Amino acid sequence: MNASIDSSRDNGGTDDASRREHPLSKLFRPRSIVLVGATEKSAWTGFIMQNLRDFVFGGYVCAVNRNGVDVMGVKGYRSCRDIGRDIDVAFIFVPQPAVIEALEDAAAAGIRNAAILTSGYAETGEQGAALQQQLLDKARELQMNIWGPNSLGYNNVSARAPVSSVPAVLPLLPPRIAIVSQSGATASELNEFAHSQNIGTSFVAATGNEAQLSLADVVDYLVDDPDTRAIAVFAESIRNPAMFAAAAARCRERNKPIVMLKIGRSELAGEVAKAHTGSLAGNDKVFDAVCARLGVIRVNSVEDLIVTAGLLAATGPLPAPGLAFISISGGACTLVADGAEAAGTSVPAFPKETTDLLKTLIADFASSMNPLDVTGAAVRDPSLLERLIPVAAAAPGIGIVGVNMGIPTVEGAVALPAGLAAIGRAVKSIDKPALLVLTTVKTLTDVTRRFIAEHQLPHVVCGIDPMLRAVAKAAWWSQRLTSPLKPLQLPNVATSRTGAVPSLANERAVLDFLANHGVPVIPAQVIRSRPEAQSLRLDGPLVLKVLSPDITHKTEVGGVRLNVAASDVAAALDELLTTVRSHRPDAHIEGVIASPMRQGGVELLVGVRNDPTWGPTITIGFGGVLVELLADVAIATLPVDRADVLDMLSRLRGRKLLQGFRNSAATDLDRLADVIVNIGNAALALGPALDSLEVNPLLVRGNEIEALDGLVVWRSVE
Repeated sequence: MNASIDSSRDNGGTDDASRREHPLSKLFRPRSIVLVGATEKSAWTGFIMQNLRDFVFGGYVCAVNRNGVDVMGVKGYRSCRDIGRDIDVAFIFVPQPAVIEALEDAAAAGIRNAAILTSGYAETGEQGAALQQQLLDKARELQMNIWGPNSLGYNNVSARAPVSSVPAVLPLLPPRIAIVSQSGATASELNEFAHSQNIGTSFVAATGNEAQLSLADVVDYLVDDPDTRAIAVFAESIRNPAMFAAAAARCRERNKPIVMLKIGRSELAGEVAKAHTGSLAGNDKVFDAVCARLGVIRVNSVEDLIVTAGLLAATGPLPAPGLAFISISGGACTLVADGAEAAGTSVPAFPKETTDLLKTLIADFASSMNPLDVTGAAVRDPSLLERLIPVAAAAPGIGIVGVNMGIPTVEGAVALPAGLAAIGRAVKSIDKPALLVLTTVKTLTDVTRRFIAEHQLPHVVCGIDPMLRAVAKAAWWSQRLTSPLKPLQLPNVATSRTGAVPSLANERAVLDFLANHGVPVIPAQVIRSRPEAQSLRLDGPLVLKVLSPDITHKTEVGGVRLNVAASDVAAALDELLTTVRSHRPDAHIEGVIASPMRQGGVELLVGVRNDPTWGPTITIGFGGVLVELLADVAIATLPVDRADVLDMLSRLRGRKLLQGFRNSAATDLDRLADVIVNIGNAALALGPALDSLEVNPLLVRGNEIEALDGLVVWRSVE
C-alpha cells in the first residue's frame, strides 16, 4: 500500500450502482478514509493499517494527528481541513475528551460519516451515558452519521474496504454471509469460525454502543447487497425496532435469511406487568414471537449462527422440509436417526416406489430406508452414489440431500477421491440443494478447498448435529416464506390514552366488553344487598366473587365462595363481605358477582400485553395455577388469525388435554381458535393505552367455551 493510495480501480465485488442509492453507501463502501488519531506508537493504528494492506484497499488513505506527521507510510495532516480533498469516512480513535473536537474538525472538512473506536461512553455507566448523549447531540448538530462509539468498526470484505481493527482472515473467500455483531471481539471470533467452515464473508460489522446508527441500519444496507446471501446477527438488544422490522420484511421479500443469536435470554426487559401475562411474556419470549412473525431465524449458539447462515447462503429456500441422508457409515445414519427429532429435522420415510427402486441399486444386505446406509459397497463402486443420490432426492417431501463422506483437511490424509467425484457429479444432476456432511466438526483448509473445487462438491457442513439443526431452521424459514407477511403493530411513543374507550373498571365490565366482541362469557349478576341476593335469577350451585377495582387476587382476601346453593346466597354474601373487609378495609367494594358454578374441563389463560418495544402480543397457556407452575405458554404478535392460533395451541406441551385426553371430550379447536382471535381483536380495539388484558380462565369443556374472568390494566399516565 502506497503512502497515499488513490486508485480509480473498483474495490472488488459486483456493480455498486444500486448500493450507492442507499443513504449510508459512502459510510459502508468508502473510497477514501482518514485515520484520526493515528500515530506510529498506537497499537490501534497498527491493526488498522495491517487490515488496509491485507484487504488491498484501493482507495485513498491519510492520517490526522497532533503533529501532522506521516504514519506507517500514509500522509499525515494536523487536521481534516488540511487534507484538501473529499473524504468518505473519518475513523476516529483519539482519547475520549478529544472526540467531539475531532468530530467538529471532520464536519468542517465536509466529512459526513464517522466511525468512532474510542470507548468510555455508555458502556461505563451513567456518566459515560451522558457523554454519549453529548456526542449524539453534536453529531445531529453537525448533520453527521456516526458509527459507534466503542466500536471496532466494519469490514466491507467484498468491496475490500476495511474501516476496522477486526483482522482479515486470509485467504479471503468468495463472499456469502454478512456478520453483524454488537460485540467487537465476538465479531472477530465469528469471522474466524466462518473461515474455518469455508464460509466467506461479504461484510463484518461491530456496532459498538450504537449511539446513532445501529445494527438495523447495517442490516437495512445489506438487504440490497448482492454479495450477501444471508445475514448472521449477534445481538444483545434491538435499539431501533421499527427499522429492524422494516429491514427484516425487505429481506423476506428478497428470500434473504436473517439468522440471529440474541443473548440475554434469561433476563426480562422492562417493568413486569401486574397481570400474569406480563411476567410470563418476558422480553425474550416476546422477541421469539417477533422473529416468528418476521421470519427471522433464532439460534442458540455462535456455531449454529454461522453454520445455519452458511447453509442457507448456499441453498436458498428449500422446496420441501425433508432431509434425505446418505452415508457409507451405519453409525452416521444412526446419529441422524437419533438426532433428528431433538433438532426438529424432518427425515421422512421413503415411499414404497422409492424403496423398491433403491433395492434394485444397493446390496441385498443394505437398507433402503431414510437415512440410507449404502455400506462399503460405495467404496468398491463409487458410481453407486451417482445412481442412488438422484433417486433419494426425487422422493416426495425431500427438499435437501445430505451426503456423508470424509474430505481431507491436510496433505496426505486418507481420501476417497472417486467417491467425492461421484458425489460432485450426482448433485449436479438433481434439482434440489445438497450438502457434503462431515461426521465431526473440524477446520476446513486450503487442502479441503482444493478437493471441493476439483470435484465440484456442494456446500460442506461439519458435524452431524450442527447440520441437523441448520436444516431444521432452513426448513422452518422456507415454510415461513410461503405465508404472507403480517406487519407488526409497533408502539408509537407519541400516543397516549385518548379517544372513547370503555373504562372497564371491573371484571364484569371486561367480560361484557368481550361478549360484545364475539367472546362467549359466563352468565352473571352483580348483587349488592340481601334483597338482590334473594331475588337472584340464577340456578345453583353458584360461585360468588367480590367485585372491587382494588382487589385483583380475590382468593387471597377470602373473596371467593364456591358451590353456593341458590337458597344460601344471601348468607354467603354477608359472610364474604365481612371477611373481605377485615382483610382490606381500604378497598372500594362494588358488590359481589354471582355466576353458575362450572366444574371439569380445561382452563386456559389468554392474555394480551402491549410490549413497550414490539407492541401487542397474545399469550396462550394452561390457566389457573398451572400457568405459573408449568409456564407452558405460546406467544405471538397481534393481530392473529385462526391458523396462527392453531399453531400456538400445537406448541403447548399440554395440548393433548384439548384433544380428548383420557376419555374427556375433544375440543373443537377451530372454534376455540376463533374465540382466541376475538379476544386478541378486542384487546386491539382498546388501543395503545392498554397495558394488558387477561382472560383467566377461559374454560374449555368439549365444545363449550366460556370466559370466566377478565382483567384489564391500563398504562400509567406520567
